[in-house]
Amino acid sequence: MRPFAHLFHVAALVAAGWAASPALAQMPGGGGPTNVGVIELDEARVPYSVTLPGRAVAFEETDIRPRVAGVISEIVYEPGTEVEVGDVLFRIEGDTFAADLAAAEATVASAEASVSAAETTLARYESLSGTGVTAETVENARVTLAQAEATLSSARAARDLAQLNFDRTEIRSPITGIVDIANVSVGALVTANQTNALTTVTRIDPIYVDVQESSRRVQTIRDRVEAGTLAPGENLDVSLQLETGNTYAMPGTLVTGGTSVSTTTGTSIFRFRFDNPDREILPGQFLRVDITLGETPAILVPQRATSRAADGTLTAFIAVDGVAEERTLTETGVYQNAWIVTDGVSDGEMLIMDGLTNLSAGAEVQTVPVTISEDGVVSDVATADASEDTAEEPATETPDEDG
Repeated sequence: MRPFAHLFHVAALVAAGWAASPALAQMPGGGGPTNVGVIELDEARVPYSVTLPGRAVAFEETDIRPRVAGVISEIVYEPGTEVEVGDVLFRIEGDTFAADLAAAEATVASAEASVSAAETTLARYESLSGTGVTAETVENARVTLAQAEATLSSARAARDLAQLNFDRTEIRSPITGIVDIANVSVGALVTANQTNALTTVTRIDPIYVDVQESSRRVQTIRDRVEAGTLAPGENLDVSLQLETGNTYAMPGTLVTGGTSVSTTTGTSIFRFRFDNPDREILPGQFLRVDITLGETPAILVPQRATSRAADGTLTAFIAVDGVAEERTLTETGVYQNAWIVTDGVSDGEMLIMDGLTNLSAGAEVQTVPVTISEDGVVSDVATADASEDTAEEPATETPDEDG
């Protein structure tokens, strides 16, 4: 086929396709009804979701401080690594504490010897009581033994304290988590329970995300549940949006609901927990939490079939007995590419999807069934069926002239 003839052939096919597609509106003024594409509205149980901003909070976080005074002799850990409960982080010079412990142990040994001697004396006096040993002497021996035992108890307590202080020369992690860089160096002098922390250990797997919700909205949701217009699910479906807009792979669970309302903001804090094995979420990050609370009976009206006035009124056209009627819609949010409509349209009515240009209330219309894809693309039902049939039709081979 010649090039120019081919172009004319393509143009003719395109023109024929436009003419054969009733979903595309005819311009008014032709004297007849306007062709419009319609879909039948169905009532469905639509997931009811809310999206709340929040901040990531560490699951556990603790500042590491010395419990005894001394000079840092060693920093044991590597910053940024994960440590377990009981791992040694710092060491303080322990010579003085070791000497105190040795002295305390010697005092205990001396006190034990005194108790042993007092017990022997008391036993001998009790055996000789009435035969040259007076009752007063026996009583004095009992008092001496009691004093020796008291001295031994005090010595043991001092030894235990010395042992505790010696053990505290090794500063250990009280939790499992990621250890931060050290705020001191080897040779630094530290004091017991000082204000400045030596470092920080943070556990971020799992991690919390705190969100705030107004008490008014919480009450509105409760009212809808009580009225039966919202059926709560058995469990909350909680997902997380990262700062990049991507959806986090791990689902979340509610840890605690709001137990109080802020007097300044009128909001309550809700805490959610997410697994965070790859440390993708860090404390302080700004995130968004999507929460599916349940299902609500509503009609989904594609957004492309609606228009919103300057005052915020949402409207759409319905085909009734060959006439276009403009309806005011009451919506409670968005699901996929459609408005969640609770009032203004009814189940089974024909929503005008195509041919809306210059369409006005009361105009005569000729309806043609259409479909809408997930991407919001409208096409004729007949055209879509024909396309599917063509795609399913097996290919045939055309024999050549020699065959």
